Amino acid sequence: MVATVLRPYILACLAVTCGTLFSGCDFDAVELAIKRKAKEVVKDALKPKTDQPQQTASTDGSPVLKSADSLTVASFNIQVFGQSKLENRRATEILAQIVRRFDVVAIQELRSKQQDVIPRFLSLVNSDGSKYDYVIGPRLGRTSSKEQYVFVYDTNRLEVVPQSVYTVNDPQDLLHREPLVATFQAVGVANPFRFTLVNIHTDPDEVDYEVDALADVFVQVQQDRIREDDVILLGDLNADPYHLGRLGKLPSLVAVISGVPTNTRGTKTYDNLIFDSRSTVEFQGQSGVLRMADEFGLTLEEALEVSDHEPVWAAFSITEGVSHGRQAGNEPVEMFR
Repeated sequence: MVATVLRPYILACLAVTCGTLFSGCDFDAVELAIKRKAKEVVKDALKPKTDQPQQTASTDGSPVLKSADSLTVASFNIQVFGQSKLENRRATEILAQIVRRFDVVAIQELRSKQQDVIPRFLSLVNSDGSKYDYVIGPRLGRTSSKEQYVFVYDTNRLEVVPQSVYTVNDPQDLLHREPLVATFQAVGVANPFRFTLVNIHTDPDEVDYEVDALADVFVQVQQDRIREDDVILLGDLNADPYHLGRLGKLPSLVAVISGVPTNTRGTKTYDNLIFDSRSTVEFQGQSGVLRMADEFGLTLEEALEVSDHEPVWAAFSITEGVSHGRQAGNEPVEMFR
């Protein structure tokens, strides 16, 4: 990537310099011309192509460690997270270790009529001295199999903005499980990053209709009473970044996971974090998929006991409006449809 960008820049410099030698122009004019040409070349080299998405920013492996200037945001579909899974000691120990790696985790597929699953799970998470809390939505679904969305977050790093938590209103019943929305803000820093998370698990049988509906959800959340422009839609979309319907056609929307599978069997890219790149400049260009089998030395069968999905994550600046730039080869997918 670097060589590709620099090559035309060098050629441009040589062209301008050689032209100057023969035309007798002064060196100030040479310098100005080179600077202008360099800007044009680099801008053109980094500009996304309109006929295909940009290359993925996604990587396999561990997320970046918690740091003073970064926030790690994750999404995790914990398959059928209920009483039975809570009684699987090995699975819950791994789940607790995963949660501790992130500042906030959007969880999908909590399934239990008893409302003690998350409190009991957080007791395990916090048993090492951590201080995680949670936000939970109502039980949702059109059948007897109901699910709940959950946000689990580190109170040493984040706080929930008052009166920001709600379930999206869906009067036309376009979604099986209406998204849970919550706005978080970094603590302990000046000018803290504030962002809104939209937790979603689409229905696999009606995914085409639901990703279309999520386009309206995304815009509505941007315009809700909180008026937060940093909106991150995350969860199990049951669709890869190239098949997001009207959601994928929203201007400047990017999906940070692409080209790598997010399910435990390694066959599908269904889990993601999506945001408007014009607004959410705090994205640090780092994202990926945590491979449970590799990270914890598990067989495929043992990893599947934890979940049939892997956690996906992205890193953001802890300070509002600070862009760290994007590393070469680490571009998120810009979705053109």
